[in-house]
Amino acid sequence: MRFHKIANVNKALDFIASKGVRLVSIGAEEIVDGNVKMTLGMIWTIILRFAIQDISVDEMTAKDGLLLWCQRKTAPYKNVNVQNFHTNWKDGLAFCALIHRHRPDLLDYSKLSKANPLANLNLAFDIAEKYLDIPRMLDAEDMVDMVRPDEHSIMTYVSCFYHAFQGQNQAESAANRVSKALAGRQGNDDLENEYDRLASDLLGWIQRTTPWLENRVTDNTLPGARKKLDEFRTYRTQHKPPRVGQKGQLETAFNTLQTKLRLNNRPPYMPKEGRMVSDIANAWKNLDNAERGFEDWLLSEMMRLERLDRLAQKFKRKADIHEEWSKGKDELLSRNDYRNATLSEVKALKRKHGAFESDLAVHQERVEQLAAIAEELNKLGYHDSPAINSRCQRICSSWDRLGVLTTQRRQGIDEVEKILERVDTLHLDFAKRVTPFNNWLDGAREDLVDMFIVHSIEATQGLINDHEQFKSTLIEADKEYRLLVGIFQEVQRFAQQHNIPGALENPYSSSSAQEITNKWNEVRQLVPRRDQALQQEMMRQQQNERIRRTFAEKANVVGPWIEKQLDIVSSIGMGVHKSLEEALKKLIACRTAVEAFRPHIDELEQYRQAEQEAIILENKYTKYSMETLRVGWEQLLTSINRNINEVENQVSHLRKHLAC
Repeated sequence: MRFHKIANVNKALDFIASKGVRLVSIGAEEIVDGNVKMTLGMIWTIILRFAIQDISVDEMTAKDGLLLWCQRKTAPYKNVNVQNFHTNWKDGLAFCALIHRHRPDLLDYSKLSKANPLANLNLAFDIAEKYLDIPRMLDAEDMVDMVRPDEHSIMTYVSCFYHAFQGQNQAESAANRVSKALAGRQGNDDLENEYDRLASDLLGWIQRTTPWLENRVTDNTLPGARKKLDEFRTYRTQHKPPRVGQKGQLETAFNTLQTKLRLNNRPPYMPKEGRMVSDIANAWKNLDNAERGFEDWLLSEMMRLERLDRLAQKFKRKADIHEEWSKGKDELLSRNDYRNATLSEVKALKRKHGAFESDLAVHQERVEQLAAIAEELNKLGYHDSPAINSRCQRICSSWDRLGVLTTQRRQGIDEVEKILERVDTLHLDFAKRVTPFNNWLDGAREDLVDMFIVHSIEATQGLINDHEQFKSTLIEADKEYRLLVGIFQEVQRFAQQHNIPGALENPYSSSSAQEITNKWNEVRQLVPRRDQALQQEMMRQQQNERIRRTFAEKANVVGPWIEKQLDIVSSIGMGVHKSLEEALKKLIACRTAVEAFRPHIDELEQYRQAEQEAIILENKYTKYSMETLRVGWEQLLTSINRNINEVENQVSHLRKHLAC
């Protein structure tokens, strides 16, 4: 009946509660009614209390203690990393590692593969069921198919391994004692000798092994630590298990001997000093403590060495990259190529150097990282620290030298750029000034050598005034010339002082200081020559003026006289006189006067010749030219002779007429 069922379940629940198990919200009614969730919760609570809660490892209990026990037992095994009770057990390797750790004779772990989880799980479950009396609580296919296997199921199953292996030593010892007691040895002396032999051998082995396990020193290399780990595994799997049997055999021999002695009413056997069972137990306990500490230390040491090895590899990679980057940088920075460069080339080198300085700043962080890694390797006691320190020192020294060379190159480029900019400014200033000055010099030279043609004192005086005005500008021109020469000399001084190739070549002007000097000297030489030429011209014009005045004075006398004589001859020809004889006389008198006046004409011819020699084309002092006077003179002579002939013919004709 339901009532009886509930009463029975309540009795069971009371018993469970008496064992200190708290059943929260679980009642007999739910169990009787088949509440699966409550039933499973109760079962898990019972398992947790009786199978897991009593587990204690290094003061850690229950789940945490069981997890720590699994981690320690599986730590040496490849591809096993137990951090939980679900996903870390899916591939079956953790179960196989627990079995192999305690019973290496049951399976060969090295042949297992992480890629075959189903086979691993079935192998572990079969061995546990067959050889360890652990029932098959889990299904391999479910474990593989589930994304996250049930944590409680795996904890329950793993706790069975814990209890099975923890009780193994006690069971073996008891079995050995019983076996030894049943088999026995006849003769107390033989038993004593056997005990003494076993005790001496076991203690000797413990005394030799314990210092090895207590030795916490490696060669500080990862291969050395791995070798030590391999030796420790050999010790755990090959050396220690026979000694466990020997220890049980020793205890059995001692107990058998004591039993025989007691049955024979003989005093108990007292082993030699230091070979008591308690001595052996203490030595074995010390061995276990050393073993436990050794395993923890070795795993920690391997993690430390693996970290050191990764740090060393990281240092090497960064050092290789930095050394490859810095290769040839010393030579590049030591070049003085900027000293033979033009201003544009120097500016290009400066931009390139600026880019390098930016790159240098980026690499500063890498060098600091290298120094930090080297310092950390030293603190952690890396085995090859001297080589690391030596390489780091070389890199830091090289880096410092790069910094010095970078600064020196920057200063050198800046200094050369400043000098070249000064030279360039001087060249530009020279070019701006030399072009107008050069044009002025060319114009001055042309004016000073220009042929002048003047025909008067006034024109000549105008040229002299213009020349004097030009000479007044020579003072400023001389200042400009000296300024230009000073600019060139400053450039020359910079070029010599700083050994600047090509500094004397002005990129802004094709005119040189020597060219300007030559032209300036030529102008200075032409000025006095021009002075002399103008003075000579003035003297010539003054002489021409005198010639003009002399000719004009004479022409102004001769011209009117010829005109007067022409008028007289003309009046005679017009019959103004009373008789032909009187007219003839007048004409003859005129001819005589004209012939007497000829020296004046000849004198004018001389004056005219002087004008022609002086190239005098005009004469403002007279309206009579020599050509006009010649024509008038010839006209006068012709008119006189013609009138005389006419009058004589008339007289002759009249005389003939009168004679008739």
